[in-house]
Amino acid sequence: MTRMTGAQMVLDSLQREGVDTIFGYPGGVVLPLYDTLPQFPGIRHILVRHEQAAAHMADGYARASGRMGTCLGTSGPGATNLVTGICTSWMDSTPVFALTGNVARSLLGKDGFQEADITGITHSITKHNYLVMRPEEIPLSIREAAHICRTGRPGPVLVDIPKDVFQETAEYDWPEQINLRGYKPTVEGHSGMIRRAAELIDQAERPIIIAGHGVIWSDAQAALVELAERAGIPVITTFLGIGGFPEEHVLSYGWLGMHGMFYANQAADKADLIIGVGMRFDDRAMGRFSAFNPGVKIVHIDIDPAEIGKNFPVAVPIVGSAANVLPRLAEQVKEAKHQPWIRWIDQCREEHPSLHIRESRRMLPQYVVRTLYEETNGDANIVTGVGQHQMWAGQHYFYKRPRQLISSGGLGTMGFELPGAIGAQVACPDAETWAICGDGGFQMTLQEMAVLVDEGLPVKIAIFNNGYLGMVRQWQQLFYDKNLVSVAMTQPDFVKLADAYGIRGIRVETKAEVASAIREARAHKGPILLDFQIDQEENVWPMVPAGAALSETIEAPAEELAR
Repeated sequence: MTRMTGAQMVLDSLQREGVDTIFGYPGGVVLPLYDTLPQFPGIRHILVRHEQAAAHMADGYARASGRMGTCLGTSGPGATNLVTGICTSWMDSTPVFALTGNVARSLLGKDGFQEADITGITHSITKHNYLVMRPEEIPLSIREAAHICRTGRPGPVLVDIPKDVFQETAEYDWPEQINLRGYKPTVEGHSGMIRRAAELIDQAERPIIIAGHGVIWSDAQAALVELAERAGIPVITTFLGIGGFPEEHVLSYGWLGMHGMFYANQAADKADLIIGVGMRFDDRAMGRFSAFNPGVKIVHIDIDPAEIGKNFPVAVPIVGSAANVLPRLAEQVKEAKHQPWIRWIDQCREEHPSLHIRESRRMLPQYVVRTLYEETNGDANIVTGVGQHQMWAGQHYFYKRPRQLISSGGLGTMGFELPGAIGAQVACPDAETWAICGDGGFQMTLQEMAVLVDEGLPVKIAIFNNGYLGMVRQWQQLFYDKNLVSVAMTQPDFVKLADAYGIRGIRVETKAEVASAIREARAHKGPILLDFQIDQEENVWPMVPAGAALSETIEAPAEELAR
């Protein structure tokens, strides 16, 4: 054992856990940690401009790489600024390690300057959190936190350390083994339940697989393809499950939910058996619970037992990792084709072509996304914010592999796009990374353009600029008698703003300019911003209105198609 300061222990422990990048912002109580950083050249510190962005960057890093992302904030507002990002990763099961400093132990509970009970604040949005009161507790706390963060159902953890604990010295004892008696995730799946699931699949005439984010986190895409092909089962995904099944596959039928494909929604509503894999059966995907497919039987495969049976009764529950369960299930099912069922879905897709882009002289956002897909050959990593642009990016860019679409799903966090893309680019420096942004959400975290310049990151920014909070405007138009309140936005000149940060900007005003602007952006070696002046009142279709059932999915009205 070696005697170290608490700060040295923190950084050495993080390095042992594979951390190579910390997204952070300094402040008084974490200065001992920053003072120690130069001793650890293997850890890259990226200076953000707001702690919320640090959490989003760590999240984007984790989603793009499959590794744990790490963020750092000082006490008080530094720690509380991380909360939105931590909650984003909590809702989407992303392994984010949040490290915070706190006031000295003698001031805890006394409302000292910049004190906040961050462990109490984040209790409900972390898998576990720690307040470390002695330096010798640091290695075990970090070891346990990182293990909890990455295993089972991934999710955020937080470790909070008072300033004087960073400064004190103690013997550094790294625990090679840990034993958390109350934390033993089930990963294999019960053999009897897998056998029962195989029997139901063999008996089904209209089976469908709904693949969620858990397929991606468990690296189970190949196993899912094997099961689908052997049993002849069509596959749809949740929004966050996009990429968990290759979209060019003959058994792929898009994604379901509020703005999913019409035929995917209808297939889910007409199936006699649903195999849900690594997904939550949440309201955004399933519509009104009480009206969803009343006769369907459900096989639910998930590593988190709390999700099984939470929203729907389940015929066969299987607790385990998709990567372990799916190959065993594939071995036991009989080979099948289900041709009548697949023909029915194909006919529905032909009659309701959700992904058709109508001819128009105007710059339709769908056309922008489809052109980006064609120009990048479908190989780019796409990071979005939340709103209309997010849905168009999910619909009209076709994804080949897991971790290619990165977006805030469960929490729906506007402003995620730019910092999320920065984290993704840092994690995958050789990948082409596009941040597809709404003009509203972009303004929530646009200050992180400075990070692009500081770090020389070649992120391509595509702003969908319609002068509105587009999704809110759509809802007010459709469901509030066109009473548009507080949704029109006076925008800055985004091109001038990019120039002020030292980033090249291009304003794209016509449909004819779209392809050439994308080509110019791709050829540019550094970061670049494209300001697409899209049609102001274009809506996202199909749509399941809030509170409606999947069977009540509506498509674009004729008057909109004629515009």
